[in-house]
Amino acid sequence: MPFRFPLPPLRTGTLVDRYVRFLADVRLDTGELVTAHCVNSGRMEGMVRPGAKVWLSDADKPGRKLRYTWELSEIDGTLIGANTILPNRMVRAALEAKAIAGFEDVVTLAPERTHGPGHRVDFWMQHASGAEHWLEVKNCHLVYPDGFGYFPDSHSERAARHARALARIVRAGGRATIVFTVQRADVMGVRPSSVHDPDFARALRDAGRAGVAMRALVFAPSPSGFELVREVPVDLAPYPLPKVRDYAAALAAQSGWRRRP
Repeated sequence: MPFRFPLPPLRTGTLVDRYVRFLADVRLDTGELVTAHCVNSGRMEGMVRPGAKVWLSDADKPGRKLRYTWELSEIDGTLIGANTILPNRMVRAALEAKAIAGFEDVVTLAPERTHGPGHRVDFWMQHASGAEHWLEVKNCHLVYPDGFGYFPDSHSERAARHARALARIVRAGGRATIVFTVQRADVMGVRPSSVHDPDFARALRDAGRAGVAMRALVFAPSPSGFELVREVPVDLAPYPLPKVRDYAAALAAQSGWRRRP
């Protein structure tokens, strides 16, 4: 059976504004204007489009500062996941369900395991053979007209540091994998974005040469949840940059946030 990661019941509305990075004003279909938590700390390139249909989860818990969380967007007819906390949860649930090829024999799974000074890896795993395996999860939402998903959509020193750390693990004789979770269905492969973060692109390619495995899993979103539909390749080869720069420039006005509401 296909793996599904459920979402709680969601409320629909239209995006009004995103500001100070973590806040988004949304006009619910009921007419009420609410402020939702925007979990994604990046630019959300192409997703900050006033008037776009969005879906919010409703926590409605006492003491919570913001009742709503921005979960999904519909951009040009494509549903895209907006919550960057979910990828780690989805990958963990898929690993526990033995739904990811190559990881069916994992017998121990521990999140946020420290490796070396000042560095934590998303997951430490142990296979039935006893072999250890370190795994980092990265979220990808940006897909260009060429069909490729690009990560990241802004500079990410943290992501480059993670890639280098996994490369050190492999060079020391360990086993490590980076998993890109694509929260949309319209993708044929994932690339490191040399346009948005050349340092990360170099670090990822170096990690690949060192022997770090690269995986990209496509989680198709719907208002009821995410379905793991397929795996696509991670393309580490250099590619022409001018067209990618043009794609990014075309979406600049639909990215980022305002400093003040």
